[in-house]
Amino acid sequence: MSVRKLKPVTPGQRFRVVNGFDAITTDKPEKSLLAPKKRSGGRNSQGRMTMRYKGGGHKKRYRIIDFKRTKVGVPAEVDSIQYDPNRTAFIALLNYQDGEKTYIIAQNGLQVGQTVVSGENVAPEIGNATPLSNIPLGTIISCIELRPGQGAVMARSAGAFAQLMARDGRFATVKLPSGETRLILVTCMATIGVVSNSDHQLLVSGKAGRSRWLGRRPRTRPVVMNPVDHPMGGGEGKSSGGHPRSRNGIPAKGFRTRSKTKASNKYIVERRKK
Repeated sequence: MSVRKLKPVTPGQRFRVVNGFDAITTDKPEKSLLAPKKRSGGRNSQGRMTMRYKGGGHKKRYRIIDFKRTKVGVPAEVDSIQYDPNRTAFIALLNYQDGEKTYIIAQNGLQVGQTVVSGENVAPEIGNATPLSNIPLGTIISCIELRPGQGAVMARSAGAFAQLMARDGRFATVKLPSGETRLILVTCMATIGVVSNSDHQLLVSGKAGRSRWLGRRPRTRPVVMNPVDHPMGGGEGKSSGGHPRSRNGIPAKGFRTRSKTKASNKYIVERRKK
């Protein structure tokens, strides 16, 4: 994992920091695992803009990722580590012994030629997926299920990881990337290791055009809007717009929006840090 700082041959490259892509082994995706990806540009079925600041961007094809790791007990060899334009993490192409191919989220240190397997009674090695009941306490994990059989939903982005803290009966205590400590059923699956591309947070785009390539349009600051458009709009000259809040009037800094009657509150041992 590394990053490269480019020479300032143009204004857009002066501050740009790009990924070294050391871990990537091929630039050709597996055709059988590609799917078309349609863009809405933030428009609804009537063609009206319902989500601002979206549109444009480079055309992409979706890579079908196996988040469930349902091929229990079948060893698979890592064929290649690839870039995925739809997510920050890298993905790994697996060749199973029965001939099937799938993509999974790649973990840091996953090497081409390495064998990974999922299921119970699996060794706690990088890339292996197993229920929380079989993972040693203190292990760094990622791609965690919240409900058995649901597929990985937590700790899936670049450099993300959680830690298995304790087990008690039906539940395991897991410290999540946000800092929240939460109870999760021990029958839920998780993958051993840290998600790949941990240097993603060090990248600097260098110019506004890169945001357009990613499908992000320019965002208007609320303080320059009119009062009819935003609670922070209005005023003469550069006068500030009052307390930071959203377009709907909800305070933006430190205001808790989580419902006090939410059913899953009982599983949260400690809230994330402010």
